[in-house]
Amino acid sequence: MSEKALKWIQGLFAPLGPPAPQPVMAGEVALAALLVRAARANDDYNALQVDAVDAVLARRFGLGPWDVAALRTKAEALEAATGDSVHLTRVIKDVIPYEDRPEYLLDLWQVILADGKRHEQEDGLMRLVSNLLGLRDRDSAFARQQVQARKAEKTDQSPLAR
Repeated sequence: MSEKALKWIQGLFAPLGPPAPQPVMAGEVALAALLVRAARANDDYNALQVDAVDAVLARRFGLGPWDVAALRTKAEALEAATGDSVHLTRVIKDVIPYEDRPEYLLDLWQVILADGKRHEQEDGLMRLVSNLLGLRDRDSAFARQQVQARKAEKTDQSPLAR
């Protein structure tokens, strides 16, 4: 057997190089990145959802418009670089106490439903995320119903709705 062939065969069984480093995640950025992931779940990251992400970030962290935009930009990059939701939820579980996590589900549903539509991909993401956060599907369903009720209430109170 030639030396070249032997090296090729050995290369097949050689250990892989070190794994690619995972991006460093701060709590705020991980929270924002999961909001972005929720908005992108159906591959339609639209202006309504971006506005909803911004509104949640402003409310949750008390940020002004410039800081919200900067945080969202970091979150968009982190979300794109993070392969799965497990890494994001692991950081989030360190930041948000268990009893406060249902409130975060409300934030996620607010972003998802900002465009007035629900998609299978979004439902699937929310089932996964609620499970990874240690919550039940029922908690997610309750959060979704609350967000939908608030949206319906706002629509009913709108002067254009009359």
